[in-house]
Amino acid sequence: MKKNEREKVILAGCQLNEDDDAFHYSLSELKSLTETAEGEVAAVLTQKRERVHASTYIGKGKVEELKNLEEELEPDLIIFNDELSPSQIRNLAAHFDARVIDRTQLILDIFAQRARSREGKLQVELAQLQYLLPRLAGQGTSLSRLGGGIGTRGPGETKLETDRRHIRSRIDEIKRQLNTVVSHRERYRERRKKNKAFQIALVGYTNAGKSTLFNRLTTADSLEEDQLFATLDPLSRKLLLPSGYQAIFTDTVGFINNLPTTLIAAFRSTLEEVREADLLLHIVDSSNPDYVQHEETVHQLLEQLEMDHVTELTVYNKRDKQHEDFIPSAAVDHILVSALNEHDRELIKVVIEKKMKEQMHTYQAFIPATEGKLIAQLKRDTILEEIEFIEEEQVYRVRGFTFTDHPVYGDIQKFTRT
Repeated sequence: MKKNEREKVILAGCQLNEDDDAFHYSLSELKSLTETAEGEVAAVLTQKRERVHASTYIGKGKVEELKNLEEELEPDLIIFNDELSPSQIRNLAAHFDARVIDRTQLILDIFAQRARSREGKLQVELAQLQYLLPRLAGQGTSLSRLGGGIGTRGPGETKLETDRRHIRSRIDEIKRQLNTVVSHRERYRERRKKNKAFQIALVGYTNAGKSTLFNRLTTADSLEEDQLFATLDPLSRKLLLPSGYQAIFTDTVGFINNLPTTLIAAFRSTLEEVREADLLLHIVDSSNPDYVQHEETVHQLLEQLEMDHVTELTVYNKRDKQHEDFIPSAAVDHILVSALNEHDRELIKVVIEKKMKEQMHTYQAFIPATEGKLIAQLKRDTILEEIEFIEEEQVYRVRGFTFTDHPVYGDIQKFTRT
């Protein structure tokens, strides 16, 4: 296969107890994932069943139908819309000439393409190896014929053909390396905590517009693409708020329905950034017909990752392309914006500052004119709302908001009057 030639793919899915809309959306998402992985969908085969077939996922009649479709279309790959068990993958692989992978392997493959940092690459490799370990038995023939392409990026065929013992030792080695990276990040976080920087984390369903918003609010260069999982490695920048206060703003990996459990475990350390945040900006794509499902998926994953305790502001994005049936949830604190509109971006900053003030303590103090260093610190580390010079006393009357656990709070207390 030539380097830039897209692989031809057949998608296969089982509709169990879900309604038609949810099932069709799930398949269209699988199609988007396939296109993100540079595959071209040639056909989609579906079946309604009460439960998946234990040995082949789809029924025997559908397996025959899929074989006929394969003969007609000659695809490179058949992708199933669920996580297949090791035995299902082996049994299905025996029926087809094309490679057989599942939704999980496809998502892992996209992550392997998108990882940029050393930590991201290690986490993807760890997730791939943990996924592949129980699926190694009986894959000798299919592994030996892998020549690259969707579902094969990452560890590489030579690693996969080694025995379980070597894979387990590689998993242990990756975990050791990741622990080192995590301890570095913890030290960095401790330093930020000590300085009490207000931390905001962007979360949301993949392709909701998080990176677009992040870039325009911080003038950063996070990858912006109309694709699933454009951002994989978390990126932090300073965000200048209207009062002059500088918060720490972090862009994170997008969530997705049925996110592989191996990935949730692998990215738990990366998403520690979210756990440490003072505010979550939950970005929702209001132009997507399935926006309610996206919101629910993000909330479920935040709960799973024990991150549902953080104060949250829902930002409904893409208001200029809003879906005709869109209704903002009354149950959540929200604003409606377009990340591309400058006025809307300023509104987000104003609302963030309002949410900050709710977590802060108001202060009023009279700072001597000789305390220039403290005045400068108040401008930088607190929300300084008012400053007035009283000439006869040679003092500045200052009023604003601060965190009570910030070192500057003690300095302010020295100059308050009862």
